[in-house]
Amino acid sequence: MNAKADFCLLFDLDGTLTHTDDLHFDAFHTLMAEYGRALDHDTFLHHIVGATNEAIMARLFPDLPERHLELAERKERLFRDSVTRLTPTPGARELFDWAERHGVGIAVVTNAPRANAELMLAGLGLDSRIDALVIGDELERGKPHPLPYQTGLARLGGRAERACAFEDSPSGMRAAHAAGIHSYGIAGALPPQKLLDAGAAAVIADFTAPELWRWLERALV
Repeated sequence: MNAKADFCLLFDLDGTLTHTDDLHFDAFHTLMAEYGRALDHDTFLHHIVGATNEAIMARLFPDLPERHLELAERKERLFRDSVTRLTPTPGARELFDWAERHGVGIAVVTNAPRANAELMLAGLGLDSRIDALVIGDELERGKPHPLPYQTGLARLGGRAERACAFEDSPSGMRAAHAAGIHSYGIAGALPPQKLLDAGAAAVIADFTAPELWRWLERALV
């Protein structure tokens, strides 16, 4: 898809375009068990979701810094092996259709490794419908730093004031907000206030939310 309009959409992937938190939690749980450790769901939600692998491994395995890369790769293999059939968040396909009709550029901005992102996008049938894929780990700084979203804007030839971002984690929301992008939080297991406090303009259940569509039609003018 070639972007034509002076407007763009930027999406987080895990928990935003599809809900994969349970698969990630199970992968972390398996990895931790292999080392005789445990991970509770509260820690996962508040400190793992949306973070970079570098930050995650520093928290979970502070005593094994020399093995962080190996451990991260093991966890991501566990995750990919568990992915079978992915379901898009309600309204996602319709929003992509709307973007295509209006020539609106689309970027996916994620802290997930490239192999994960490409697997998920292909599984969702969205891989050929995006204009840019930004991988936080491939940049100097990942989320919550604004660089991934700034990079997404640059690759789309877009501007923050003519863009909208979608995130499900506070760290991702802080990144989008710091980049100056109007952002919607996608509701999940965390209290909506967490996303509002991180900079969300509003929190919506999914992409079918009428308030989102009203805002988009106004913003496109």
